[in-house]
Amino acid sequence: MTISIRNRHRTLLQAETHLHHHGRVGQLSVCLVSPSRYQTGMSSLGFQTVYALLAGATDIRCERAFLPDREELEEYRRSGTPLLSLESSTPLADFDVIAFSTSFEPDYLNIPLILTLARIPHFSAQRSQADPLVIAGGAAFFINPEPVADFIDAICIGEGEDVVPQLVATLLSPVDNGRRGLLQALATIPGVYVPSFYLPLYQAGELIRYEAEAGAPLPVTRQPVCLEQHEPSASQILTENTEFGDMFLVEVGRGCPRGCRFCSSGFIYGAFRQHPFDNLVALIDRGLEHRSKVGLVGAAVSDYAGIGRLCSHIVAQGAKVSVSSLRIDRIDPEMLDALLASGHKTISLAPEGGSQRMRDVIRKNLTEAQILDACEMLIARDILNLKLYFIIGLPGETDADLDELIRLVETIRERVIERGRINKRLGEITLSVNPFIPKPFTPFQWCGMEPLPSLERKVKLLETRLRRLSNVKLKVESLRESYLQALLSRGDRRLAPLLVEMAGGANLKKAARSCGIDAGWYVQRTIAADETLPWSVIGTADLATLRVEYERALPGGVV
Repeated sequence: MTISIRNRHRTLLQAETHLHHHGRVGQLSVCLVSPSRYQTGMSSLGFQTVYALLAGATDIRCERAFLPDREELEEYRRSGTPLLSLESSTPLADFDVIAFSTSFEPDYLNIPLILTLARIPHFSAQRSQADPLVIAGGAAFFINPEPVADFIDAICIGEGEDVVPQLVATLLSPVDNGRRGLLQALATIPGVYVPSFYLPLYQAGELIRYEAEAGAPLPVTRQPVCLEQHEPSASQILTENTEFGDMFLVEVGRGCPRGCRFCSSGFIYGAFRQHPFDNLVALIDRGLEHRSKVGLVGAAVSDYAGIGRLCSHIVAQGAKVSVSSLRIDRIDPEMLDALLASGHKTISLAPEGGSQRMRDVIRKNLTEAQILDACEMLIARDILNLKLYFIIGLPGETDADLDELIRLVETIRERVIERGRINKRLGEITLSVNPFIPKPFTPFQWCGMEPLPSLERKVKLLETRLRRLSNVKLKVESLRESYLQALLSRGDRRLAPLLVEMAGGANLKKAARSCGIDAGWYVQRTIAADETLPWSVIGTADLATLRVEYERALPGGVV
């Protein structure tokens, strides 16, 4: 290990405050790996929750590792140092288990890169008994694990509170038949998927079915966790070296009750569940001993039944509260007052669809009047900086829908300006525009992504039309990165060699050409109703119900 790597690790560790101290001694060594950089990985509540579950388990020695940043990566390569754990600088290949925690599909790109740095064979079939067992979990794997399935020995598609204790118990139990016997034991845990036990069969380039070995369930299913039986997920390690370094993060609920047709959050977690109010208050009060700001986390924070009361409690303790975005039809005045008292100068809202027709198609269940009323409520409280999230390229979208989007923004802007004249303070509207990405386990999983040239034309249209509006800023998600995300969202196991090529430095176009992969076939085509979906090997959601919702959204369907 070089001095610069050692010093970086020491600096990161010295800046951390551990809220729960765990021993470093155990008969089984596990390295929890985030396939993203430290600042991002340690900002993930999922990563921190799994760390607490592993580190708190008897007989487990748990350490962490992260994707090195650019400078550190160059140092690893220059010095020939294998990837090391953060706590003890142990090479990852020396651990018994490597556990990836992955929330977003783009992080799939870094899994083969980390395995390369760790000097562990990329493909599970190439590993020997001497290599670590490679397992994985996180929200990305609830959606579609197949692009990286050949890299992973066992994948957790269940929620950590239930799966991790069973996983640990199995890993610590003696088994016959070595590595294969251990995988067979892991496959009996509800919510654990062992990809090597499932053979995808193709015909004329299309996936036609999976064949599972005897004893391996098909599909692999799980049961949602009863949150009341567990302490809410919250920050376990505090450090300023994260995106939310000044906050104590706590999860208020899991899943989303809305079921918008483009969004996986309303489908992959099962029923919307909320943590008991008293449990949250007790945990937050402990967190406030270390931080003066609380970040409330969840796909539907403003849908939490006691959100106003919870925010008021935090402010009453002399602290500040933060939420990621507000549901337009669930702006609780008590919550809003707490956000104002916390110094919020910008509030984010998500109309998503620019026109009423598009909002109906995606089942957003929002009218223009509700959007304007929500903006008016904010503006009346002198919150003049608004961030509005929109999606372009939704199924069936036309230029007329973009015209409606622009008109809506103009109307909101006029109200902001009118209020600004009264208090002599200028406000700003930021439009965050993202292209539609078809996600597995949503009603729109069968839809193709709009081709990049068409999306580029729509972006230029918005840029031209909005340029004349002062105090309006347009931010557009990278279309090419969104295209790659769509590829990873809809891909199957045949993408594994492509990911290895990209981990070696090739761009998508070059890697696809080298591997003989037609990326556009995965990304842009409409999938037939009777076609086997790559992600159907896991039973995250009921495909028949999703299909009914998809057909309701089609022209002539019942929206």
